[in-house]
Amino acid sequence: MRKFAPRLVPATLVGLLSLPISATHVFAQAAPTAAPAAAPAPETPEHTVVPKVSVYSEYEYRGISQTSEKPALQLNLDYTHASGFYLGAFVSNIKWLKDYKDLGLVKDSSPVEIDLFGGYKFEVVKDVTLDVGFLHYDYPGAKAIPKYPKPNTNEIYIGATYSFFNVKYSYSTGGTFGVPISKGSSFIELNYSQEIIPKLTVMAQLAKQKYKGSFEGFNNDRELTYTVYKVGGSYDLGDGWTAGGYYKDTDAKAVNYTVKGRDWSKGRLVAFVSKSF
Repeated sequence: MRKFAPRLVPATLVGLLSLPISATHVFAQAAPTAAPAAAPAPETPEHTVVPKVSVYSEYEYRGISQTSEKPALQLNLDYTHASGFYLGAFVSNIKWLKDYKDLGLVKDSSPVEIDLFGGYKFEVVKDVTLDVGFLHYDYPGAKAIPKYPKPNTNEIYIGATYSFFNVKYSYSTGGTFGVPISKGSSFIELNYSQEIIPKLTVMAQLAKQKYKGSFEGFNNDRELTYTVYKVGGSYDLGDGWTAGGYYKDTDAKAVNYTVKGRDWSKGRLVAFVSKSF
């Protein structure tokens, strides 16, 4: 999804073995006449469908690389109803499950991630919008080894937006990205996004991924919980094109997020370009 962009907290296995345009009224000096009637404001379409294709220098989610620092091709499809109800899908290539299979940490891998989500947005008081919904992460074909859950994950979430700020809380209803006994894990995020000059938007995020539970002496909270930091920007190129980049970092324990010599949690620049239709 976009995502400010990526998902996973794969490390447990290793550790265990997303201007209002002011209407300009030009009043020419002339003899007094009746003022022209104001043009009616455009109505919000009842149904809106927006496809988007993006290319990222890597797919990272919640600060953790999903493609082992390799590029990603992504597809978003978003449907919105005028009532505030919405549905969507997100698809991306991934590599972390292949790396896990190479190490014997999963039985069968998957080269793609498919996310399906739905929810409802509504204004509770002036200028404050709430968003409640459900998100399912799916890794087709992936199979876990004995004692471990599949990486497929379900989350419910609630968010609030005011002005340039958004806060969101996500709660995992079962196993979380393959981490055993991790029901109740959560992700809380504070996001900032503002167009500082026409077409140029700056963005920042401070967030925390918290894991619950323990498994065979491995404490998920102590070993896997971490904080995420992101700052960057994007530029509207017109005709549906956007380009941008950001820097992401975490305070995750590197030993639990390093796979095949690559620390998926370390600070790194991420660049992207997208096209909406």
